[in-house]
Amino acid sequence: MNLPVRAPRAPVLGVVLGLLLAGCGGDKAGDADLVVVNGRLVTLASPAGAEALAAADGRIVFVGSSDDASAWIGPDTEVLDLEGRLAVPGFIEGHGHFWGVGEAQLQLALEEARTWDEIVGQVAEAVAEAEPGSWILGRGWHQSKWSETPVPVLQGLPTHHGLSAVSPDNPVLLGHASGHMAFANARAMELAGIDATTPDPDGGEIVRDADGQPTGALRETAENLVAGLRSETLEPSYARRVVRLAGEECLAKGITSFQDAGSSFGLIDLYREMADDGTLPLRLWVMVAESNEAMAESLGSYRMIDRGDGFLTVRGIKRLIDGALGSHGAWLLEPYEDMPQSTGLNTTGLDAMEEAARLAREHDFQLCVHAIGDRANRETLDLFERFLAGDRTRRWRVEHAQHLHPDDVPRFAELGVVASMQAIHCTSDGPWVPERLGERRSAEGAYVWRDLIDSGAVVTNGTDAPVEDVDPIASFHASVSRRMTNGEVFYGDQRMTRQEALRSYTINAAYAAFEEESKGSLEVGKLADLTVLSRDIMTVPEDEIPGTRVVYTILGGRIAYRQQQAASPGG
Repeated sequence: MNLPVRAPRAPVLGVVLGLLLAGCGGDKAGDADLVVVNGRLVTLASPAGAEALAAADGRIVFVGSSDDASAWIGPDTEVLDLEGRLAVPGFIEGHGHFWGVGEAQLQLALEEARTWDEIVGQVAEAVAEAEPGSWILGRGWHQSKWSETPVPVLQGLPTHHGLSAVSPDNPVLLGHASGHMAFANARAMELAGIDATTPDPDGGEIVRDADGQPTGALRETAENLVAGLRSETLEPSYARRVVRLAGEECLAKGITSFQDAGSSFGLIDLYREMADDGTLPLRLWVMVAESNEAMAESLGSYRMIDRGDGFLTVRGIKRLIDGALGSHGAWLLEPYEDMPQSTGLNTTGLDAMEEAARLAREHDFQLCVHAIGDRANRETLDLFERFLAGDRTRRWRVEHAQHLHPDDVPRFAELGVVASMQAIHCTSDGPWVPERLGERRSAEGAYVWRDLIDSGAVVTNGTDAPVEDVDPIASFHASVSRRMTNGEVFYGDQRMTRQEALRSYTINAAYAAFEEESKGSLEVGKLADLTVLSRDIMTVPEDEIPGTRVVYTILGGRIAYRQQQAASPGG
């Protein structure tokens, strides 16, 4: 698939105003660039449904019947017959890592491995084809999903010795599926200077054996000791390739906007350059991930709204107050069920969190805090309460909000805080969550999006890609079914309705980025971003939802992705 390069356009405010009048029943203001007919459009606006849509200059200019849409067809109009298929507002990935989606396609994929030995075998194959001294990178392993316990084992994790034996001359770094732990071989640890005398960094842990020697497992911030060796000053051609690969993957999954959960100033410079030259493949909304010191110096010059014809917005700050449940890094109020000596890790100190909140308020950025454990969520809400001081308009966000104490559920709505959740984490992690939290805490506080919605909170959806596949259909299915990979349902009383699940991926996600006036529903005047599906996910039997495929992804009124052989409706 070739990504479209956007040609610069002249200001279209006057044109859009005219088309708004036309779309509301006035005289037609001109020919459309694209007319979509014979579909079932879920608009999430009034009227709730339609069968046709017209777009000009990147905006929706008409929503209604196929017969009325014909008036917008001119000699150069592209007409797309949906043949009865479902069209929804373009999916918005509410929390992912855009660079990671692209770079994951250039690394070893470890998510399907069911034993540590399989992973060692994959590394051995990669070493056989690699130059001595070059890095071997992989991502996606999860010890709780392995069918066999590795030997030797410490805290459920292997040691580096078998891995190091097959890669003596190549540094190896293998990221955990959660992104909150990594495994390094001996050569990588040698390059990083990690040995028995290396202290644990703040908010991280170098896992050690009984003799104090590092095992290769690096929890939370400790993985940066090795990951930091790979400089972010990459060749421009490589960087643009990563962005192109990420864009191709997202567009093929029906995503038109992507909320990027943490990029450096260097990456934002790249995105800004690509937005300006028309090569950014889809719309990005970016959270800044830099030190407080760097932000104090430069944050003001990086705030941007709808740069590059609406393709780049930077107005969030990302902070991680804890780690992940899978790595025993989530910060809990009570100890882990399967590691009673630990309550997890506070990865960013509370004083540093206070300073980030001050910078966010000063520069009018949204503060977006990764919080997974119930202690992490409580501390985050306490911080927000102090700094927001009753101001419910700032839309600060808790990223993940996975495990909550019941007392904290109503605080999201009370404070005007967005719960930026990822439904697919529930069904992916569910089989082992009770091992970490126990049955009581799992039942009353794990992935409780029903309770949050009922309390009045805004809940959004996403995948945390590349932690999970960026596919919205899988996360939509998880939202409405809570059916885990083992076939069982994870506390089904917390299900969303299909309408709620669709809103979480569209208009709610737009709201969470202050973008509800331009995207998230199919209305005249909004961006012409929509996704066409092979099945009607709003009506088909629940077990048929996962088989749904994206047929078209329409971005700014142009077809950005087209399934090579379009599936028949319902196929």
